[in-house]
Amino acid sequence: MSECRYFHVEAGKGMRQVGSLEEALAARGNGGYIWVDMFDPARPELDAVAGRLGIHPLAVEDCFDSNQVPKVEDYPGHTFILFNRYSYRDRELTVGEVDLFLGKDFLVSVSGIGGGERPTFEKIEAIAARAVATVERGPDFLLHVILDVTVDGKVEAIEPLEDDIEAAEEGILRDVTGFRLDSLVQLRRALLSLRKSLFHEREILVKICRRDSPFVSEEAIYHFRDIYDHLAKFFEFTEMNRDLLANLTEMYLSLINNRMARVANRTNKSVRRLTLITTIFMPLSLLAGIGGMSEWSMMTGPDNWRFAYPAFGVAMVAIGAASYLLLKRVERREGNHRDRS
Repeated sequence: MSECRYFHVEAGKGMRQVGSLEEALAARGNGGYIWVDMFDPARPELDAVAGRLGIHPLAVEDCFDSNQVPKVEDYPGHTFILFNRYSYRDRELTVGEVDLFLGKDFLVSVSGIGGGERPTFEKIEAIAARAVATVERGPDFLLHVILDVTVDGKVEAIEPLEDDIEAAEEGILRDVTGFRLDSLVQLRRALLSLRKSLFHEREILVKICRRDSPFVSEEAIYHFRDIYDHLAKFFEFTEMNRDLLANLTEMYLSLINNRMARVANRTNKSVRRLTLITTIFMPLSLLAGIGGMSEWSMMTGPDNWRFAYPAFGVAMVAIGAASYLLLKRVERREGNHRDRS
């Protein structure tokens, strides 16, 4: 549901909420600046505010374009800043937007377009109340408070993502066959989305800190440098864990290959045993076939069966033993050759 709040900030009087944009503009005429906080506004609502504050239509259009990356753009009379918010649940990273319009005597924050969670701007109001002397100095100081809260909120997505990566590593080491590779793919996709956002947000802070925007004063730049340090730390996290995910994928594939190699080796040993047995019994089967059809009696004479058949049995045992020893010797020689190579 759409929600819009209006605040007037003036030196010595702090921040107070007013009922409408007209009332905020009237209060601004006596000094200070206004903050307009809009959640999931309809296009006409944002156009109405933009028209009264002189916000460029192209900047308003960017608010409703879900394919935008974090960026900062300067227009006549204001600077447009697009930042990202994160929500991480069930290994899915949801990326939202916080759009900010900074002018000489106004700040407009837009969030939740197209649905989404309400940002915790109550925290911003609490911080502004504690640091009222700082916020009263201008809208660029309030911009720092909003960006600082937005960046610190990224920890709520980064920490569970890091926990899932550690759990994936433990799962691979504990039971590689029960581990699902698609979980690594999901983590990698979330990490890449996070890295893409942080990369552009870091560039935004670089531009702000070198005073590309005429609406950020020299005194406020020092505050934005602290936000840059946080973004640099988060970006380093994505780089380290991207390498870790690549290593986990290689480790998973290596363990699976080793397991398949062990299974293949056991299968090869079984096949070699069966081949050995078959090779030994092939000549014996031939001899047994000859003896069983009375060819042996015809060759030795029917009257000599008492000596002929025991001799036939001894010959079969001797041939089987000789075949076995010969095959074992060949197998041992091949094994020694593989070890040397």
